[in-house]
This record gives sequence, C-alpha cells and structure tokens, in this order.
Amino acid sequence: MLTVGDKFPAFKLKATVSIENLDKAFAEISNDSYKGKWLCVFFYPKDFTFVCPTEIKGFADLNAQFADRDCQVLAGSTDSEFVHLAWRKDHKDLRDLPFPMLADINKDLSRELGILDAEGVAKRATFLVDPQGVIRFAYVTDGSVGRNPQEVLRVLDALQTDELCPCNWQQGEATLKVA
Repeated sequence: MLTVGDKFPAFKLKATVSIENLDKAFAEISNDSYKGKWLCVFFYPKDFTFVCPTEIKGFADLNAQFADRDCQVLAGSTDSEFVHLAWRKDHKDLRDLPFPMLADINKDLSRELGILDAEGVAKRATFLVDPQGVIRFAYVTDGSVGRNPQEVLRVLDALQTDELCPCNWQQGEATLKVA
C-alpha cells in the first residue's frame, strides 16, 4: 500500500457529481482537476452497503470545513458512476453530496494505491494528499469499522501548521516548540 511520503498516483476517472439530470450527473475528474489544493480521497468497499453511507454522510457534513482549508474531498469505490447515481437517488443521506464520487471500475487507482482486497473491491482507505501530490496521511480500517471524518479533518489541520503537534492536538491550540 502507498503511504506517507509516496506520490499519489495520476488518475482520470468518471465521477458522479449530481443527481439533477443525466446531462449534469457525470464529470471526468483527474489529479489535475484540483491542482494546488489539498485532497482528501477516501475509498469505501461498495455502494448499497451499510457502513459506507454513514461515512460518506460524515464527510459530507464536514465538507465546508474541508473546503475552508483548501481541501477537496473525493469519495471513491470500484462501482460504476451509474451505480453511484442509482445509490445517491435511492439513499436519502446521499442525494445532496457536495463532492464527487469516483468510479474506479477498472480498479487501476485502487490497485496502484495497494488498497484492493482479495475480492477485488477497495478497502476502507483514506488519504490526505498535499498540493504537491504527496501523501501526507494514510488510514485504513477493517471493512466492518467506519472511519472518523472528524479525525481526518484534525490531522489535516495539524499537517497544515507545518509544526509539531502533540497527541489529540486541535486547531487553535499551541504546537510544540523544540528548545
């Protein structure tokens, strides 16, 4: 699995961006789409599952806070953009998502990241990528355990200080100073 210090792979994927109408439902998203921004890219195993929508909603609830930090959130799985669209239309918590859902149907990005499981679906993995395309945070949980979007935001805050941050540090608190 790629980890902290590795370059995030180049990608170009179809994404579901809206459920308004088919003319505006899909877009092509690449690593160049958000040049100069931080990225929070989180993968989940499958659409139409149980833990995944709770996480997606959790990231959606914090999307404005990520945006305030110049960070674009991207969700992704190995499902197609059409399955993403159907799931968003079907699940009330996913209808108004403020970020794209990447469709890694060829599994190229998941494979390059090293997050494909034995069944060929993406693991529950999260990456914070700096504006230079370098992974600064990598986080994977078991498929049965949802991740904590608030913790991902806390880590983003810490990374953006370029300082030493102690355990449980929160934005606005003092950082550590080397004597």
